Amino acid sequence: MSHIAAIQQHLGELDALLLTDPITIRYASGFAITDGAAVIAKNDAWLVTDSRYIEAAEAAVTDMRVLCVSRDKGLTAHLQELLAPFSAVGAEEDRMSRKSWDDYERDLGAALRPAAHIVGELRASKDAAEIELFTAAQRIAERALDDILGLLRPGLTESEVSAELTYRMLKYGSEKNAFDPIVVTGSKTSLPHGVPGDKVIRKGDFVTMDFGAMFGGYCSDMTRTVAVGHATEEMKRVYAIVLEAQLAGIDAARAGVPGRDVDGAARTVIEKAGYGPYFGHGFGHSLGLEIHEAPNANPANAAPLPLGAVISAEPGIYLPGKFGVRIEDEMWLREDGAYVITKAPKELIIL
Repeated sequence: MSHIAAIQQHLGELDALLLTDPITIRYASGFAITDGAAVIAKNDAWLVTDSRYIEAAEAAVTDMRVLCVSRDKGLTAHLQELLAPFSAVGAEEDRMSRKSWDDYERDLGAALRPAAHIVGELRASKDAAEIELFTAAQRIAERALDDILGLLRPGLTESEVSAELTYRMLKYGSEKNAFDPIVVTGSKTSLPHGVPGDKVIRKGDFVTMDFGAMFGGYCSDMTRTVAVGHATEEMKRVYAIVLEAQLAGIDAARAGVPGRDVDGAARTVIEKAGYGPYFGHGFGHSLGLEIHEAPNANPANAAPLPLGAVISAEPGIYLPGKFGVRIEDEMWLREDGAYVITKAPKELIIL
């Protein structure tokens, strides 16, 4: 899936845009490489890669000319030739080190213009084709969750459950984990980014699982907290508050609403219940080719959320030394509200 035409329409005063980051190259071209570059001009585009990718690139890339580096003509030489006709060349200042920026300017013999906003703004709004990939990735994760709920029992360790999640997602078509799964149990569920270890699941524990699949390069992200054997009244009460907060945030979410207002709708529920100090992170983050993208639904974001943004909905309450609860879905922002991509049940499950 290529976004070359969209980028060309947003070049503005630039003659060409130089992309060197693998993520933005993939967004532009629809093809994944680890090294190389892309040059996008108003009426043409080139992908420069090497012998590891050239055959696959020539077969897959349809709206760019594909060039291969060699010992006789390296990447710098290709870029010098491609960019020589252009006077106004942009690059992504947030995707390069200062040294790399300076090196490119030296090698190209021209100043680069900061232009990260071009691809950044486009990536913030997902189109229908991207949503299909998100949905496929999420359905893979949900199938894996269904399997895990049938396997989860006292005596398993966090690491064993994490390994099973990874295996099941790969089995059902995930390219790889969207990120390292978080699987924590008992008192460790109060750690929002706890690391799976050898802690054993016991009756009466909460188990929090935060994981995602990748499909077509796009990342899914979901969290479910389940109880094993039984749950105390306090556990049930906190779970109900988190769910109420999540639903309030989702109800407030739509294109054009500031990120902090979406966060505030959920945060108000938690604060009124007396747990405000125990919700330390934001309501949600954007995701796409990367698991964390911009914009965010957090207290610091006063900007309106763009049409088409995919944002997580993940409030939580974390009681140190006791337990924590987080529930996370993905939502696609439309003008009339948020379409929730995630379909897995989120009422409290007691296994």
